[in-house]
Amino acid sequence: MEQRVFGRANREASVVGLGTWQLGADWGSVDERDALAVLEASVEAGVTFFDTADVYGDGRSEQLIGRFLRERPDAGVFVATKMGRREPQEVQRYNLDNFRTWNDRSRANLGVDTLDLVQLHCPPTAAYATDAVFDALDTLVEEGRIAAYGVSVETVDEALAAIAREHVASVQIILNAFRLKPLERVLPAAAEAGVGIIARVPLASGLLSGRYTRDSVFAADDHRNYNRRGEAFDVGETFSGVDYETGVEAAREFAALVPAGVTPAQAALRWIIQQPGVTTVIPGARNVEQARANAAAAAVPELDADTLKAIAELYDRRIRPLVHDRW
Repeated sequence: MEQRVFGRANREASVVGLGTWQLGADWGSVDERDALAVLEASVEAGVTFFDTADVYGDGRSEQLIGRFLRERPDAGVFVATKMGRREPQEVQRYNLDNFRTWNDRSRANLGVDTLDLVQLHCPPTAAYATDAVFDALDTLVEEGRIAAYGVSVETVDEALAAIAREHVASVQIILNAFRLKPLERVLPAAAEAGVGIIARVPLASGLLSGRYTRDSVFAADDHRNYNRRGEAFDVGETFSGVDYETGVEAAREFAALVPAGVTPAQAALRWIIQQPGVTTVIPGARNVEQARANAAAAAVPELDADTLKAIAELYDRRIRPLVHDRW
């Protein structure tokens, strides 16, 4: 699989990575054997980048990755985790003492002395303007606890503020065919600065897979059930902030644009891979078949100009009037 470089971190990652939120919690249950099989199938398919967080299953996702890495020390996986959502979202809590505590927990879960990449997990907006926050992250690097750090963001302005920080190696941001706003300023700024872009929610919480209808029902412990309109954490994290019914109809139109022999999910991932400045895209998978199909998107031929134009027109007609300015 194609590898791309996080410039400031000087590390490579597969252009299709694996998001492991599903292996922790909030997407319905995944048993341990199935979770480990997903990790194995991803690596076998060429994936070298896993994204996790200390709150995914209260550490379960990190622990599963840690077990996998112990069993497969030859896998060569670059692991990014996140920290900051274990406490109330107040900027004063983003301090060196807490960072060390959170960092120690993730290192224990993953079974490593030095974490490859730690990302602030959608921190309070005030954190981006607080020098002490980034000084503390620099200290973690100096202490050998982490090799590099980045920020997972909610908005374009937050992404640009993170990119402007000298030692930020990566920005993780929602980017998909229903969330185009990062294309305007974030991706060009990141490319110029050498900051990696990790594209999350690439299938708009599954909408772009084409599997769902207005009548689809999600499990009680699936966040798409209880956070459909942002009731639980953030309105933009589920279905990219689009109301579900509109999203289903737009996804149906998207599926009609997909080239023959390619699934809607693979076309959605291929669209992201083609965007200049993207380093890796991190779809999740709850089973081996999904993991393999997602990884296969890296080998899908580039979408042609007519398809790209039709996707942009679909966004302008269906999505932009509802959410574009919000982010």
